Formats: sequence, structure tokens, C-alpha cells
Amino acid sequence: MKAKIADRVATTVLYAIALFIVCLLVSLLGYILVHGLSHISWSFITSPPQTFAKGGGIGPQLFNSFYLLVLTLIISIPLSLGAGIYMAEYAKKNLVTDILRTAIEVLSSLPSIVVGLFGFLFFVLTMGWGFSILSGAFALTLFNLPLMVRVVEDSLRGVSSLQKEAGLALGISKWETIKHILLPAALPGIVTGVILASGRIFGEAAALIYTAGMSSPNLDFHNWNPLNSTSPLNPLRPAETLAVHIWKINGEGIMPDAAAISSGASAVLIIFILLFNITARLIGKIIHKRMTAS
Repeated sequence: MKAKIADRVATTVLYAIALFIVCLLVSLLGYILVHGLSHISWSFITSPPQTFAKGGGIGPQLFNSFYLLVLTLIISIPLSLGAGIYMAEYAKKNLVTDILRTAIEVLSSLPSIVVGLFGFLFFVLTMGWGFSILSGAFALTLFNLPLMVRVVEDSLRGVSSLQKEAGLALGISKWETIKHILLPAALPGIVTGVILASGRIFGEAAALIYTAGMSSPNLDFHNWNPLNSTSPLNPLRPAETLAVHIWKINGEGIMPDAAAISSGASAVLIIFILLFNITARLIGKIIHKRMTAS
């Protein structure tokens, strides 16, 4: 009897904790969306911000966020794939791999502001890239690389050893087995992890304040030459992202409708992060269904 009562109490407590977390998340998202959705319009999403007048938008900041996301993924995906494959299939238990795992754990626990300060000292000053999208992309690569390496490693380790053994038994080399058997089987988990990391990159602010900067030049969206200083694709120009723009408005915004702009930008940011998370689950399920025919 006592065991049944204890089980019911424990179950009730766990359900209450889960309900509290869900309510906390819903209330947070609901507050941001309720206050911000009314300020979102096509003009708001596409027009540039205003400094002293009402009616500014977030067009350049939104573009900067996506451009920085794409550039960061181009840099980080090959590195994380290589490191994850090495850790899952080639690394042996020794001092080198212990040091490497410790380094990954330390990097994953670093606050983003510390990564930003390192990026400022190394990429902005030492490398001479200045406040630029390139500096921000490399800083975000350092920030998200441990997560993505762990995703690749766990996805590869989650593949049944029978598939690997079957490939080796057919006389296929280890690399061919990894490339043609393990990686396709681990693809759903890898894609899901990459999209979730994309949401983290898209919403990052602290690391970018010190690397990508807090301002954007006047961009000519008819000029797509990446070597031109006014081109949106120029990787060596400063770029204020959407998350940094929200922080800047709340910290030093002097436009008359700063509160409305901040609320609208926050809602846009939350919507895109939610889309990243929902898309990750949908794509993961679709790929898993096609790979397993279930």
C-alpha cells in the first residue's frame, strides 16, 4: 500500500514539474508573440531601420542573420563531420582522445560572451578581419562546433553495428563502409542536429557583438558582387544581426517607437527559431521513414 502511494505521489510530482515547464514555455512565447505580432508587416520585415523616425524595419538585420547562418554552416559542417567521424570510428582510447574529448567539453561549456571576446582578440584584431560577418561566422563555429561534433558522433554510434559488420564482411574498406553505409543511416540524426544548431546560431547575440559588430553599412541589394563594399554578400563588412539589433534597441534605442520595433523583432526571431525546431523534427522523421521504409 505504501509503495502504491509513494508511486502515485512521485508520478503526480513529475507530471506537475512537466506541466510547470510547459506552462512556463507557453507563457514566455505567448507574451512575446502577443506583444509582437501586431507590429509585423511586410514593410517591417523588408525595410531598413530608422534612427530618429518612426516606422523602421529589420530588413538588413534579418538578411544578415541568414547570411551569417549560411556562412557558419559552410564552415562548421565539414569540420564537425570530420571530427565526429574520427571520434566515432577511428579514435582509440588513449591520452590524445581524452584530451580531445576534454577540449570539446570545455568548449561546449564556455559562455558565448567568452567566445565573443576570443573572437574579438583573434579574428577581429590578430587576423585583421575587423568587425565582419567572417569574424562572426568563425566565432559561431567555435561556439557550436562541440554540439555538432557530438551530434555526428552520437548519430554514427546509434547505427546498428550489424550494418557496419555486413559492409566489412563484403570486403568494403572501412572508409567506404562509413561513406556508403554508416553516414546514410545516421543522416536523419545529423540533419536534425544541424537544423537545431541553426536555431542556436540564428538567435545568438553575445558572441556577435564583439565580432560581427553592432552596425550595418548601407547595402545595395542590386549589387551581388561579394568584393564590393556595399554588396550584401561582402563577408568582410560589419553586420548587425536580428538578435544584436534587439539588444541594441533595448539598450540604447533612441527611435520614438523603440518598444514596438523591439517587440516585433523579438516575435520574428522567436517565429524563425520555432520554425527551425519544427523543421528539424519533420525532416528527421521524413528521412528516417524513407531510410527505413517504415
